Amino acid sequence: MKKIVQFGETVEGYNIPVLNEREIRASAGILFLGLILSLMQIMYKNDFLLIKYFITIFLTDFIIRVFVNPKFAPTLIIGRLIVRNQTPEYVGAMQKKFAWVIGLALSAIMFTLMVVVNSYSPITGIICLICLVFTFFESVFGICLGCKFYKIFYKEKAQYCPGEVCDVKAKQDIQKTSPTQLLIVFGFVAYIWIAAVLFNTTFSKPPYDLLGIFGTTKTK
Repeated sequence: MKKIVQFGETVEGYNIPVLNEREIRASAGILFLGLILSLMQIMYKNDFLLIKYFITIFLTDFIIRVFVNPKFAPTLIIGRLIVRNQTPEYVGAMQKKFAWVIGLALSAIMFTLMVVVNSYSPITGIICLICLVFTFFESVFGICLGCKFYKIFYKEKAQYCPGEVCDVKAKQDIQKTSPTQLLIVFGFVAYIWIAAVLFNTTFSKPPYDLLGIFGTTKTK
């Protein structure tokens, strides 16, 4: 029973329970995709059915992660299958648990308001946005935003963070950003803004069916 209900796994060479960051990122990508599709259904069709299913799945998955064992959480299992041929990247389990407790609390609020009460409000909108940002940063950048609050509440340094960000070290040359590179980024933003101003009318025109398959014609 102890091996079933536990948080993190014991790996040789690590003095605390750890998790595989690669499968966590894959799981976050799955959740991000589900969330963005659900929000698109609301935005374009005013249909809340998919988001209700997604919230229920999200909450169930996080209950298993936090109270049973992450290795039995469905999205983490799928994530493990996706990255099964990649070398594991081990991270400390405790800061992940703290982050997932935050996710559990947010999904519980969403479940109560949207599924049980069957309502929507700025509260649900803000929570959806927070979850969207959290899963995006985790899946795309490998940055656990919830983990950032761990040391604030526990007053201790997290161990085995993704990318070794918990360890103080000098940046290598390939990691450094020069003033020229920053200038290029600002110039690129300015370029996009100028393009939006000059070509907004042109870009706003709907495209026509080039091959005539769908019957749309070119408009002037």
